[in-house]
Amino acid sequence: MPLTHFDEHGNAVMVDVSAKPETTRTAVAKGRVLAAPETLRRIRDHGLSKGDVLSVAQLAGIMGAKRTPDLIPLCHPLPLTKVTVDLRLDEADHAVEITATCALTGRTGVEMEALTAVSVAALTVYDMCKAVDRSMRITDVRLVHKSGGKSGTYDAD
Repeated sequence: MPLTHFDEHGNAVMVDVSAKPETTRTAVAKGRVLAAPETLRRIRDHGLSKGDVLSVAQLAGIMGAKRTPDLIPLCHPLPLTKVTVDLRLDEADHAVEITATCALTGRTGVEMEALTAVSVAALTVYDMCKAVDRSMRITDVRLVHKSGGKSGTYDAD
């Protein structure tokens, strides 16, 4: 399959989607921030000086999805109709689990918006907690579902 973001001369181009039909498109991405047990306890108990980590990270993820074309070259600016970012503490695995869902009716998919939402939310968790835990790791950022468009539905294993 040829790469779509390059022309015949190897120059970067934004894909022309004007001939594609509009369809309902959805994407779900996930990721994790691994942290020390004490860090998760402080997140849970709102014991960090920067405030409510999960609420701020949720808002940052939503904002990140909306700003995707400003951050990722060649992404189309999209009229998103839905962005949700959910963060959940998994204290048994010492992780903050992040799930982002993006949707629209349009000519191109929203995978990059969902992945950006997860990434920005994870970076916000790191930023808000780094004073107490610099060993945190952002891991497993991945697309887990997409639907709509010519390629149909994708579900990760």
